[in-house]
Amino acid sequence: MTFSTWSCNFTCPWCQNWQLSKSSPDLEAANFISPEEMVARALREGCEGLSVSFTEPLLLFEYTLDAFPLAQAKGLYNNYVSNGYMTLDALRMLRAAGMDAMKFDVKGCEEPVTRHCGADVNVVWRNAREAKRLGMHVEIVTLLIPGVNDGDECLEELIGRHLDSVGVETPLHFTAYYPAYRFTNPPTRVEDLERAHAKAVGEGVRYVYVGNIPGQRFENTYCPRCGELVIRRHGLDSVEVRLGPGKSCMKCGEAIPIVGEAKSTRRHFAS
Repeated sequence: MTFSTWSCNFTCPWCQNWQLSKSSPDLEAANFISPEEMVARALREGCEGLSVSFTEPLLLFEYTLDAFPLAQAKGLYNNYVSNGYMTLDALRMLRAAGMDAMKFDVKGCEEPVTRHCGADVNVVWRNAREAKRLGMHVEIVTLLIPGVNDGDECLEELIGRHLDSVGVETPLHFTAYYPAYRFTNPPTRVEDLERAHAKAVGEGVRYVYVGNIPGQRFENTYCPRCGELVIRRHGLDSVEVRLGPGKSCMKCGEAIPIVGEAKSTRRHFAS
């Protein structure tokens, strides 16, 4: 079950969820769902876990500290889809409360993150490294924005930081931007997403994806040893899973570090 709140702690002018993150809540129309009821709803609807997403989940920090242990006790996973801009103490408290996984939105290399988002990207990489050390499943996502973070120098910096901070096995996603909020640069070209993908693979990242382009071939998971297709995806769905015993490549036997159940038409964290 995915849930969210309003607002954000970043100032990105291209925000793809600006209708939520940049709007004020209607307090008279708002209702409160207790952590106990949130977990009960997830169980009733057959969900596999709780995921806090769409706007910055840190704004629900105290709420998730209450909800995550309840979810964990019921066998549900807990996940943040976050810009990762928190203190190490906060990150460790979330892990202690039962957070299993975290997707870090890295907005690019150092200069555009400072200029456009009012943030220090070094904090995000520090936290991604610590999340890995704490045993969480980590994925890195960068919205590739023309004229902002799609240049070769910026990509090389980002890929190098990825390798240094979270390693070759950690999935790296390059996702397509579309004009939104206060930003009017043209949408990301598919060839630029594929260029970023090729750079990351060439530098040794084993699981690299292209996102926000349903049907694009790099939505899929390929065996990093032999190149065999092991999971075919379309948008949010896994439509074909071809894994052998122990979640291995059926062609060469390479172990594929999939987290969660690998079932067709069921979304799980990608490797």
